[in-house]
Amino acid sequence: MLSIRLLAVLAAIGIGASLIAWMLTGNPRYRRWAWNFLRAGLVVVFVFLALLALERVFLPLA
Repeated sequence: MLSIRLLAVLAAIGIGASLIAWMLTGNPRYRRWAWNFLRAGLVVVFVFLALLALERVFLPLA
C-alpha cells in the first residue's frame, strides 16, 4: 500500500512539474510528458484495484 501511495505522489509531482515547465517555456514536449505521467498513474491505479478485486473474489475459496 505504501508503494502505491509513493507512486501516486511521484506521478502528481511529475504531472505538476511538467505542466509548470510547459507553461513557462511553451514547449509542447512537457505537456506530452504530463499526459504520459497521467496515463501511467492511471494504469498503476487500475492494476492495483484489479488485484484488490481478485483478492476479494479468490480469498474466500482458500
